[in-house]
Amino acid sequence: MWVLAGSKTAARRALILVENLSVPFDRRVWQESLALRDAGWEVHVICPQGTRRDTEPEAFLDGVHILRYPLGAAVGGPLGYLREYGTALWHTWRLARRVGPVDVVHACNPPDLFFLLARRFKRRGTRFVFDQHDLVPELYLSRFGRGKDLLYRAVCWLERRTYRAADVVIATNDSYRRAAIGRGGKRPEEVFVVRSAPVTERFHEVPPDPSLRGGKPHLLCYLGVMGPQDGVDYALRSLARLRDEVGRTDWHAVFVGSGDTFEAMLALRDRLGLRGAVDFTGRIPDRDLLRVLSTADICLSPDPLNPLNDVSTMNKIMEYMAMSRPIVSFDLREARVSAGEAALYAPANEESEFAKLIAVLLDDPELRHRMGEIGKARVAGALSWAHSRVALVAAYDAALRGRPGAGVAAPRGVVPAQPGQRPIDQQDGQIAGGVDRADPPPGHLGDQSPQPQPALGGTATELGELPVAAAHPDPAVQVGPDGSRRPDH
Repeated sequence: MWVLAGSKTAARRALILVENLSVPFDRRVWQESLALRDAGWEVHVICPQGTRRDTEPEAFLDGVHILRYPLGAAVGGPLGYLREYGTALWHTWRLARRVGPVDVVHACNPPDLFFLLARRFKRRGTRFVFDQHDLVPELYLSRFGRGKDLLYRAVCWLERRTYRAADVVIATNDSYRRAAIGRGGKRPEEVFVVRSAPVTERFHEVPPDPSLRGGKPHLLCYLGVMGPQDGVDYALRSLARLRDEVGRTDWHAVFVGSGDTFEAMLALRDRLGLRGAVDFTGRIPDRDLLRVLSTADICLSPDPLNPLNDVSTMNKIMEYMAMSRPIVSFDLREARVSAGEAALYAPANEESEFAKLIAVLLDDPELRHRMGEIGKARVAGALSWAHSRVALVAAYDAALRGRPGAGVAAPRGVVPAQPGQRPIDQQDGQIAGGVDRADPPPGHLGDQSPQPQPALGGTATELGELPVAAAHPDPAVQVGPDGSRRPDH
């Protein structure tokens, strides 16, 4: 017999469920866990085991209890994902019974399946908080280009069921919030915006390392996941155009990170004749990452416009700003919300214009410095985790009370939706407007063993809002049918 843990005889207890990353490698979940601990909650986390780190089946870290289960990445198409998710649900339920009664079960997507367990918790008085890391329908459209087929309709149905079961929804930005209210049917006061933000203490400048520049005056840097929709191919082609069309060879580039398309991007680099100009490091330790970012003159955010990316806040942008680095990005809605004047924006998917903006910054050190200072101030102020942790605790308080909270407005300095923007397409409930996409954290980036990757938490051309990036002669590799992916770590 389960008893609500929030009674007078028990401390408040939270159980956080994660399927696509181990903890604390999942930086957002770890930040949330510590924030709840600091607010007086007893925090338990259930997640998969890592392959090189986070391998212990049970751990107590900084006052947080973590239970982990073995989980292999899906292979073999839809049946592979069915096996993966079925295994994850079974292990999660098994371990949740070990944890015992809790006040709040906090489920992080993808996938949108934890409502199946949450409904059982709710029968015993537990409240359900849905932490929507990704808009899975937008992800599906962006990643696979299969249109609104049977699998697309299935992920839409699962999302609706998850919204319906949730007492409170945590959205990663205002576009996710609009989705929860519009197509999810949640009341505005039931949806709280908890933005992802870098741990600024981890990002500090160190002495630059001139050897990283490869004998050139300037260093360019890309940091993050290398998956089909992350635009690493756009970055490489832009650098080839910087060399061939703009005539600039006074730079060297370092690409940090890994993912599904890592090998394909190495091959593309070589085909473009950039082997001597662009280094791919894989994942590297924090100390080496800080060296690269402290040496970099310009950082690249080449995510192309597609149904996912236009409504996504890229964590790489936040991390570049934390390191006071100027950014070149394609002109995406949420890139502007995050970076503001800390970035220059090329027209969407225009590689030649992207290259020209790199050249502009190469020629103007004062502009680079000014943009870096603007970005640093944004991350330390309006976009800091301090704002988000307040919203997180407020969401929990509202859930525990069993009635809607007051909601949380966007922090000062964050641009709201543009006037006249159509937030919901009545045809099928797609959002028209960004979302936080969680690039894996930079720590322990040297470990490249296979590990489940997160689906990256946008609308299709037929909805009359956003164009889908056209197929390119050098396409990225494709992966499984539901879009979930896991970073090597």
